[in-house]
Amino acid sequence: MPNLPDVVLWSIPAFVLLTVVEMVSVRIHPDEDAAGYETKDAATSVGMGLGSLAFDFLWKIPILAVYTAVYELTPLRVPVLWWTVPLMLLAQDFFYYWSHRGHHVIRILWACHVVHHSSERFNLTTALRQPWTTWTVWPFYVPLIALGVHPAALAFCSSANLVYQFWIHTERIDKLPRAFEFVFNTPSHHRVHHASQGGYLDRNFGGILIVWDRLFGSFVPETERPVFGLTKNINTYNPLRVATHEYAAIARDLRAATSWRERAGRVFGGPGWQPAPAAASPDGRAGSAAPDRTGTDAPVSEPAA
Repeated sequence: MPNLPDVVLWSIPAFVLLTVVEMVSVRIHPDEDAAGYETKDAATSVGMGLGSLAFDFLWKIPILAVYTAVYELTPLRVPVLWWTVPLMLLAQDFFYYWSHRGHHVIRILWACHVVHHSSERFNLTTALRQPWTTWTVWPFYVPLIALGVHPAALAFCSSANLVYQFWIHTERIDKLPRAFEFVFNTPSHHRVHHASQGGYLDRNFGGILIVWDRLFGSFVPETERPVFGLTKNINTYNPLRVATHEYAAIARDLRAATSWRERAGRVFGGPGWQPAPAAASPDGRAGSAAPDRTGTDAPVSEPAA
């Protein structure tokens, strides 16, 4: 297995430089309609990013053990060659799409991902606002390991995907040429993803490529200026609360639940799942009804997009 570079580590100077350039740009040429920068918000995003590095190191220990076991059990092997690396990047991006989509429609997964959507700003520091509980992501990539992709190669592809997504967290770049917008994820597409308007919710899940959204019916173009944040914002800059607020909300809902069916819905239903109201029977007494699993009507902490 050849050594693959740590693309995130090598990209840190570029992250810092681009963020400074964006800050200066916002100061020199402000856009009154843009969310812009706010010092406490940016500091929280950076703090969440630094925290995620520490927690990711802890989560990688058991995850690597599982991946290694699967890799040793499968007879398949994908060599790391000049022409297989692009194919692995493509496959990783495909599974990233489904992981990302799953983290928007299953509440226990959303409790992890909601961190990234919790800012009401949209700038390059928002890209750094990463969750501290990324142990929810690993099951989505088990098929790649089972197909013979080495865990180190998967880590390289995931890092490359993460680095690509840094630059699309900005309001300073308008729409790009149509051909590029058709294939790749762009700031315009990702602004939709971070928006809290109803028509933009749960759309544009792609990492590097936007074609997955076009293929699987989750694509929406940017037609109106997005309003960033959650449909019910958490109004805090405390990193611990940012990291855990949805888990706390799930715990409260579980304590108040009156049936195992409701408990299952609170954990595995959509982020806005609510039990259906009791239906009146013909004799006027209340009866039970099937829970509404749309996850869009009355959320505790509904997805931003």
